[in-house]
Amino acid sequence: MRSIVVYADRSDAMAARLESALSLARATGGHISVLVDTPVARFMSIDAMGTSYLAADAVRDAVNRDDEYADEIAEHLRREDVPFDIMRAEEEPVDALGEMARLADVIVLSQGCDFVGQLTVGSRAPVLLVPQDGAVTAPFGSICVAWDGGYEAAAALKGALPLLKLADTVRLLTVGEKAGAFEPMDALQYLSRHGVKAELVQLERAGSIEETLSAAVARVQGDLLVMGAFGHSRLREFFMGGVTSFFLERKHGTALLLAH
Repeated sequence: MRSIVVYADRSDAMAARLESALSLARATGGHISVLVDTPVARFMSIDAMGTSYLAADAVRDAVNRDDEYADEIAEHLRREDVPFDIMRAEEEPVDALGEMARLADVIVLSQGCDFVGQLTVGSRAPVLLVPQDGAVTAPFGSICVAWDGGYEAAAALKGALPLLKLADTVRLLTVGEKAGAFEPMDALQYLSRHGVKAELVQLERAGSIEETLSAAVARVQGDLLVMGAFGHSRLREFFMGGVTSFFLERKHGTALLLAH
């Protein structure tokens, strides 16, 4: 993964997110692009007549603060051994990251990010979610791939390939495939062609699919779970829950790589 995008904010999770991205860049020989975003539209107001106003002074103050923050991040990264650049934007984060994702290999966010679902659906790059309270270390020793034979799972598998090549152990976890879906052996064959030896683990369902997967990842001490986002009915899963939502809503020590 040579082109790594990191969303920067002032949350407590930022430090772990940036350190995780640095570790990923070192493992893959990658370059980090850090996005510091100032969504100007949030400073717009509309009066009773429908006329919109921009709070110009507030915008200037916010832009200046974020410029200073961008300089602080740059100063920190100059002391690291990873090439980087700092990107500034004035759009909503999903829009700004979506633009950057066109020529990115991965976007790094933190678990609990409130726009990750929307970004994953609209992004052209996989999204790596790292724990809020501790950086992950790449390369990952044990990677699990949730395989249901769908297009989303295939996209996640391909997006994770650079990480899978570096892993000590790769396990393909299945709980049941979709009708007419790609067979697990197709995925194993694809990985084999890229020099990745993976083990197929067919799980007996115990509870829900998401609970079965979560228990299996914990049992094998997986460092990273690769999965397709919105693998069933997308609208139903987004608004009413499902496998993807289950893992997005949980706070745990296993990193997630999602792709749509």
